[in-house]
Amino acid sequence: MSMTVAPDQIDRIVWNQHHDPFEILGPHQIHNNGKSAWVVRAYLPRASAAWVVCPEERKEYSMHSVHHPNFFECVLEQDELANYQLRVKEGEHERVIYDPYAFRSPLLTDFDIHLFAEGNHHRIYEKLGAHLTEINGVQGVYFAVWAPNARNVSVLGDFNQWDGRDHQMRVRNNGIWELFIPGLTAGVKYKYEVKNHAGHIYEKSDPYGFQQEVRPKTASIVADLNAYTWSDEDWMEKRRHSDPLLEPISVYEVHLGSWMHGSYDDPAHTPDGKVIPPVPVADLKPGARFLTYRELAEKLIPYVKELGFTHVELLPVSEHPFDGSWGYQVTGYYAATSRYGTPQDFMYFVDQCHQNGIGVIVDWVPGHFPKDGHGLANFDGTALYEYGDPRKGEHKEWGTLVFNYGRNEVRNFLVANALFWFDKYHIDGIRVDAVASMLYLDYLRPPGEWVPNQYGGREHIEAADFLRQLNHVIFSYFPGVLSIAEESTTWPMVSWPTYVGGLGFNLKWNMGWMHDMLDYFHMDPWFRQFHQNNVTFSIMYAFTENFMLALSHDEVVHGKSPMIGKMPGDEWQKYANLRCLYSYMFTHPGKKTLFMSMEFGQWTEWNVWGDLEWHLLQYDPHQKLKYFMSRLNQLYRSEPALYTQDFSFDGFEWIDCSDNRHSVVSFIRKAKENPEDYVIVVCNFTPQPHSHYRVGVPEFGFYTELFNSDAREYGGSNMGNLGGKWAEEWSFHNRPYSIDLCLPPLGVLVLKLERQKTQEALKARELAQSPDQTPEQTETD
Repeated sequence: MSMTVAPDQIDRIVWNQHHDPFEILGPHQIHNNGKSAWVVRAYLPRASAAWVVCPEERKEYSMHSVHHPNFFECVLEQDELANYQLRVKEGEHERVIYDPYAFRSPLLTDFDIHLFAEGNHHRIYEKLGAHLTEINGVQGVYFAVWAPNARNVSVLGDFNQWDGRDHQMRVRNNGIWELFIPGLTAGVKYKYEVKNHAGHIYEKSDPYGFQQEVRPKTASIVADLNAYTWSDEDWMEKRRHSDPLLEPISVYEVHLGSWMHGSYDDPAHTPDGKVIPPVPVADLKPGARFLTYRELAEKLIPYVKELGFTHVELLPVSEHPFDGSWGYQVTGYYAATSRYGTPQDFMYFVDQCHQNGIGVIVDWVPGHFPKDGHGLANFDGTALYEYGDPRKGEHKEWGTLVFNYGRNEVRNFLVANALFWFDKYHIDGIRVDAVASMLYLDYLRPPGEWVPNQYGGREHIEAADFLRQLNHVIFSYFPGVLSIAEESTTWPMVSWPTYVGGLGFNLKWNMGWMHDMLDYFHMDPWFRQFHQNNVTFSIMYAFTENFMLALSHDEVVHGKSPMIGKMPGDEWQKYANLRCLYSYMFTHPGKKTLFMSMEFGQWTEWNVWGDLEWHLLQYDPHQKLKYFMSRLNQLYRSEPALYTQDFSFDGFEWIDCSDNRHSVVSFIRKAKENPEDYVIVVCNFTPQPHSHYRVGVPEFGFYTELFNSDAREYGGSNMGNLGGKWAEEWSFHNRPYSIDLCLPPLGVLVLKLERQKTQEALKARELAQSPDQTPEQTETD
C-alpha cells in the first residue's frame, strides 16, 4: 500500500522532533481515486498491530505499518468520520483508546495566548496546566504548558508507561504546547518531557499543576478543584464589604508540620471512613506522623478560637520538596502540599476556619525558587522563569533562583498564582515573604556580583513594578483581603496605594519595632532607664506605613532562644516580662502576629521536626500564660480604640513618654467613630511597683481597670487598683485631671472612663450639694 505521507515526516514523529504532530497524526481528509476519503495515522511505539474502530458503523478497519513498524495508517473511503477509536495490540494485550490526535478543538484561544504574552491573563491557571474537560462528547484531560525554547514537549504518565513518544504535544503561538488526552481522569500522575534543541531531555512537574505526589516523588497529579462544595458564603460576602484596616487583626502563625503530630497507632481517615496511609517522615520521633488538613481543622481551629486570634497564618502550603525546610523553597506554586492531604482537604480546613470566624493567611513566596530538577529551574533548557545572568538571577547564599520580573509571562505566572489561592481556596490574605530581597539588586550580594539598574542604582525596578501590578490586581478582584509585606528596609510607601506610587500592600511587618522591643526586653530592667528610646521610637514612624507588629518564627530559631528564654530575671520575672511585652504589643498601634508556642511560653526553640511542648500546659505558669493570651485577645477585640485607628496620629496620644527614671510610659488609644471612646494604657517595664503613680487624664470620672497584666489569674502578683480609680481635679501631664494609680511590677494597665457610673456619681453629688428643701416646697413641687 502506498504511503500518504512523506518518510521524512514519519521520521520526525518517530524521533519526536515534530513541532506539530497533528499535521501528521490523526484523521486527515484526502482524495483517493478521485473520491473524498479519510486517512487515519497513528504512531504506537509498542504496538504490533492496530485497527480503526468506528462504533457508529460497528466496523473496524485494519491499519498498516508504513515506513516504520510502529507507524500505522488506514484509508477510509467515506465522506465523514465521527469519533473513532483505535484498537491496539501490544504483545499479548489489547486495549481500545480514543486517538488524542482526533481532537483538535483547543481549550486555549488566541485571545488567551495574547493576554498571557502581555502578562494580563489573570486566570491563566484555568487554561495552562491539566484540566478535566470534554471534547466532542469524550471525557479526558487537556494539558498545556509554556516552554517557548523547547524543541519538543510530550506528556508522560502511567497511562503511557512514561514514554515521551506516545503523547507528543503541538506548539501554539508564544511557545505554548498543548494536547487533549481522552480517557484520563482525576488522580492520574503525569509530567512533561521537555527537549531542548540539543536533544537534552528534562522531566518536569507541571508549573500550573494543582497537586503533586508526596516527596520524594515529584509527579504532578490531575485534580478537580471544583469537586468541593463550599459553605462559607456568609463569610465571603461579609469580607467583600469590609475594610480589614478598621478591624481587629490578631494572627496566629503556624507551621502545620510541627504544631502537633499524630500517631501511627491512631491513623487518619478519609471522610468516607477509609484509613489514610501515613506519610513516612524519618526525622520525626518514632511512631509520629503528620496530621492531615482535616485533623488540623478538628484540633487547631478550636485552639485558635479559644485563644481569641482572628486569623491563622500558614507557613507556605504550596508544595515543597524537603520536610525540614519551612516551606519557602516552593516547587509547586499551584499545588497545596500533599503532606497533609488532598486539595479538597485543604479547602475543608479553610471552610471550617471561616465557619468558626477565623481568617486564613498563606505565606507566599514570589522572590525565589529552588534549583530542583523537576521544578521551574532551566525549565525548557534555558533560563525561562529565572534571569539568565546569575548576578541577577541567583541567591547564592540561599541556593535559589530569582524570578525574571521583566518577562511578561513570568509576572503573569506569579500574579495569577496569588489570585488562584484567593479564588480556588478562599484564603483571606497573603504574607509575601522576603520582599526586601526582591526590591534590591544587591541583596546578599557582595560588590561586583550584582548588576545595577538602568539608572545605576541598586533598586530592582522590575520587581517593584511587579509588586504594584500584583497588589492592584488582587484588590481589584478581592476587596477586603490582606496583602502583607515582610519588608525590613526603608523602602518608601510599601503599604501605600499604587495610584500614589506605593507598592500597594495594605500591611507591612514592623521589623524595627520587633528588634527594638526584643533588645529592650532582653536587657536587665535596671538598664532599661537608659534605653527608653527603644520603647518610644516606633511612634515616630508608626504612621508612615500600615504596620503589623510581628513576633514571628524567625525570632525563635537558629540560637536566638525561645521567647521566654529571651526575658531576664528569675522564672517569675520571665513570665511577667513576657506578659508585659505582649500587653504593650497589643495596645501599641498596628495589627498583630504571634508565632505558635509563644502563647504558652515554650522553653526550647522551635524544632521543625518536633511537636510544640504541649506537656508544659500541665504546669500552672504555662496554663496561666495561655489564659492571659486569650484574655488579651479578648480585650483587643472588644475595644475599638485598640484597632480602628492603627495608622493615624488621630488614634494615639502620648500622656508621658519621658519617665525613663522609672521606665514607665503612658498613652491614650482612641476609636475612630467615637472620639469619646478611648482607653488609657500605662506600662511599667521594671520589677519595681509604684503604689502612688500619678497619670494625667483628659476627663473627670471613674476609670475602670479593664485589664491588668499582673492579675493573679495570669500568674502575677495581683497588685492593682481594686477595679478602677476616680480622677482628681489635679492637673498633671498637661491634663486637667489625673488618677493616682498603683502600678504593678512589670505590668501593663488598661483603663477606660466609665461614663454611666461617672454621670450617676456626678448627679448624686449635685443632689447632695443642693440646699435642703422645706416641706412646703415639696408639696408645691
